[in-house]
Amino acid sequence: MNHHLKIGNIEVENGVLLAPMEDITDLPFRVICKRQGADIVYTEFISSDGLVRDAKRSMQKLTLAEEEHPVSIQIFGGDMEVMKLAARKAEESGPDFIDINCGCWVKNVVVRNAGAALLKDPPLMAQMTKTLVNEVSLPVTVKTRLGWSKDEIVIIDVAKRLEDAGAAAITVHCRTRDMGHGGEADWMWIPKIREAVNIPVILNGDVENPEDVVEAFNLTGCNAVMIGRAAIGNPFVFRQAKEMIKYGKVISLPTPIERIEICLDHLRVSVRHKGNERKAVIEFRKFYAGYLRGLWNATSVKQQLQQTDTLSAAEDMLYAYYELLNNRLESVEVEPIVETVN
Repeated sequence: MNHHLKIGNIEVENGVLLAPMEDITDLPFRVICKRQGADIVYTEFISSDGLVRDAKRSMQKLTLAEEEHPVSIQIFGGDMEVMKLAARKAEESGPDFIDINCGCWVKNVVVRNAGAALLKDPPLMAQMTKTLVNEVSLPVTVKTRLGWSKDEIVIIDVAKRLEDAGAAAITVHCRTRDMGHGGEADWMWIPKIREAVNIPVILNGDVENPEDVVEAFNLTGCNAVMIGRAAIGNPFVFRQAKEMIKYGKVISLPTPIERIEICLDHLRVSVRHKGNERKAVIEFRKFYAGYLRGLWNATSVKQQLQQTDTLSAAEDMLYAYYELLNNRLESVEVEPIVETVN
């Protein structure tokens, strides 16, 4: 199996990418996923209006770490002039390429004629892409969906227009806007898109485990596979996908202590990066379920962790939990400490 992705100077074989996710793919999470084998990582989507206004939250999202390259900054917006200014600001942060969000389905993005709203106007989507391609020296890519609704699947036309506009690659979440995260992603549009254009096509949607990654490559001939929600609290999925591609099986299921150690590492990076310990610890709560999934007695530990707002308290709880798991391992005839494998 050999699937090639080239975006500007970035070249990846059998690439497994981290999808941009709001409130998830901040710098600490991207760094952790990179360490676990993600080939390319993406920022959360960043509001072009926020960048142009120098809004603190939007500007903070532009911060990149040296070790996370290759990395893409994703921006969204419906105003051409604002998007041009935002793209220039994004370029100054030193990403490897810039991605335009033309797929976000949530209402507060769509009402601004941004995200998936652009699927209702493919010529405008192409015009925006061409404008940004001309505005910055970095490659420009686009992430989108199959169409606005099941009755309006326009992805073949969109892909051709984006290629003509100078897009370096296209990522397709294989659902329509009206589906949100519901229903099943239809991967079989990917081979049709691949036939229609010469630029790389990245598959996204319903990639939940290493087996899905291999199946996506084999069934669709995509140039790379992008993982989203399945990576939350489970950055191990990237290295496992790489193993599945190379060896035909996963050879490194994370041990309970590794899960806890990587969780702690991620939490500490978050506290350092955000500079506000309480805020960082509270915002981290969404990751515990993934890191501790399937471990013995994890539910009560997660409940305790949801109540804490200091790093030291979280560390104490996780270390105590590790000791508890260790003691069970050393006992005779106990239940397994890993009850399910995901």
